[in-house]
Amino acid sequence: MKVSLGTLKNKGDELVAFLEPRVGAKPSLSGDTIELDDGSLRQGVRPRQVKTYIKRFLYMNGVRKNYRVFVSGKDLTLQEIELGGKKEEEKESPKAEAPEALPTKEPEAAEAEAKPEDETGEMKAKPKKAAAKKPKAKKKPEAES
Repeated sequence: MKVSLGTLKNKGDELVAFLEPRVGAKPSLSGDTIELDDGSLRQGVRPRQVKTYIKRFLYMNGVRKNYRVFVSGKDLTLQEIELGGKKEEEKESPKAEAPEALPTKEPEAAEAEAKPEDETGEMKAKPKKAAAKKPKAKKKPEAES
């Protein structure tokens, strides 16, 4: 079984240490590829389970949202998700501006919003809700003649 790390090759040693007790064999790291000998794997370990272990490793390192793990036969591939620069900026900017953008309301203004009044000072009638539907009439059993 082969795991291609792609841009995550700097965490290859940590991933090998993480996978070793779970798959029952010592994976070998060479460049950006981890090789698992199929004969030495613990019985019942399949590529789909190794994918789950890798996803757990990514989550524990806080990079799960940035990577996808693909399984093709006995080969696994880690691919970095490339988000557009504009999308990342949009996600960051509302979070940074949100606390400042919320205006604080004065108690008098909050009461004025809670009680709608027209210009004469009289209370406005609230809009009515749509009436509930009537239940369907049950069919009467036909009388046998």
